Amino acid sequence: MKEGNLNHLLLRLVPPALYWLMRLWFGSCRVILHNEENCFKPDEKDKTGIASFWHYSIIYILYHMREYSATAMVSSSKDGEYLARLAERFGFATVRGSKNNKGVEGLKSMLRAVRDGSNAAIVADGSQGPPRIVQAGILLLASRTGAPIIPMVCAASRYFTVESWDRTIIPKPFSRIDFYYGEPFLVPAKAKPEELEDYRLHLEQRLNELYQKAWGRYGKTAH
Repeated sequence: MKEGNLNHLLLRLVPPALYWLMRLWFGSCRVILHNEENCFKPDEKDKTGIASFWHYSIIYILYHMREYSATAMVSSSKDGEYLARLAERFGFATVRGSKNNKGVEGLKSMLRAVRDGSNAAIVADGSQGPPRIVQAGILLLASRTGAPIIPMVCAASRYFTVESWDRTIIPKPFSRIDFYYGEPFLVPAKAKPEELEDYRLHLEQRLNELYQKAWGRYGKTAH
């Protein structure tokens, strides 16, 4: 079988298989929510927010946020196609972006989606890292739409680790998962570049404080 045909077949088979596996796998976990009042409810159609989280948690985040109507930015890479199709299985709309020109197009698509009333989901440290360093795109999106950024972090009592740049985690079946929602914050519409940098650092600090709090529950300083 040619490589192109094989990849096409895998794209048809792998995302739906992962979807059902994740529902069974993560459905066995005990989830403890912290500061849930900071996140909009799925039925609040008159409000929009921008979910912001570190890349290491992306697999569980897809499952956890499945009840929210949201548009997610996914890498335009070949591997990103699998993630995009999996996200769509969980009910997300997707746009493609990266650090090149496609990232600009992806951000424009996100702007249109949020202005049309969609929630947004963006990996704060991007698709390539460095890990736990906030990229600027999310600040621009918040500034130009007026939607608040909602930091989100999770930690698990038992988990597998993927040997990737971010050490992606996969909580094990029947593990405990602590999920933290940070306080939403706004980025002014007319923020200057140096002010956006201040907000970027502020978001990074908030996410890392939540990260330390979440993993500290298990006596860890990092996952």
